[in-house]
Amino acid sequence: MLFEDDSPPKLIGIARLAASSPTLEAKQRVEYLELETRRFIGRASGSKMRFIWTANPYRGCEFGCKYCYARYAHEFMELRDPELFERKIYAKRFQPEPFRHELKKVKSGESVWIGTATDPYQPAERRFRITRKMLEVIAGERAIEIGITTKSDLIARDVGLLAQIAKRNKVRVHMTITTLDEALARLLEPLAPRPALRLGAIRKLSDAGIAVSVLAHPVMPLINDSEDSLDGVCEAAAENGACSFSAAPVFLKPCAQQVFFPFLELHFPHLVRRYRERFEKNAYLKGHYPELIEERLAKVRARHKMKSREELEFPPEDQLSLF
Repeated sequence: MLFEDDSPPKLIGIARLAASSPTLEAKQRVEYLELETRRFIGRASGSKMRFIWTANPYRGCEFGCKYCYARYAHEFMELRDPELFERKIYAKRFQPEPFRHELKKVKSGESVWIGTATDPYQPAERRFRITRKMLEVIAGERAIEIGITTKSDLIARDVGLLAQIAKRNKVRVHMTITTLDEALARLLEPLAPRPALRLGAIRKLSDAGIAVSVLAHPVMPLINDSEDSLDGVCEAAAENGACSFSAAPVFLKPCAQQVFFPFLELHFPHLVRRYRERFEKNAYLKGHYPELIEERLAKVRARHKMKSREELEFPPEDQLSLF
């Protein structure tokens, strides 16, 4: 074919930046790369709430949660294999002054949420400390709201810094705990810290005066959705000083299904048909099931005197923002 062009398509935008990212460190399973970053803070996509800004120190997440809704974020970088989301971790190149300048657009009373697409305290944070560097800059601000969502006890490292920030700003930490069953947690969230370690971090944060809520997200039918399971997480959250508790049904977009369905086939083969029937045509569960979970949550929260999700004011999980 004389005129046929077999050259690969030209990469643009974030895909071009990702392709040119230098390797910072390579392990047997994970490769860490440095990603050039033009801005750290962006608007929460699809938010119908008051003005919310989001920031994510990393792209990709090493925890490898089987239900992860954010895997498609790597597709913007032309990385189509959903498992690359947990194997290629991009640490954003951080400079304090540009970040401080970005914070100027956050007005008094507005919110900055850290960790809307990837966990800001995943293993990469131990090496690169980008979340810590961001918080050190934020410590110079006043009258803004800082929210952090994580499922890592590493956040306890920054208790003193968060307490300092809380003197002039509102700070909220949202700790995800899907189950207290450590064997199940290891299957669902292979490299995330054990639930007991997360509860210990909640205690340290709450003892320092930091408001902590626990998110039992996602609730997966016939896996962690029983009232006993939800009650156990809520009770442990209350005992360790958390002020609120929420949960919501799992949603499985195509990229998540590519990982979650094989996981079911291996560990819960009796559930595969039911999940396929419910999710192959729609990523979200409809009808009676969400209502059933809300009824269970109402009982559990009342039992342990915990606040509800509606009182938290934070972006739902599906309002993904990559910044």
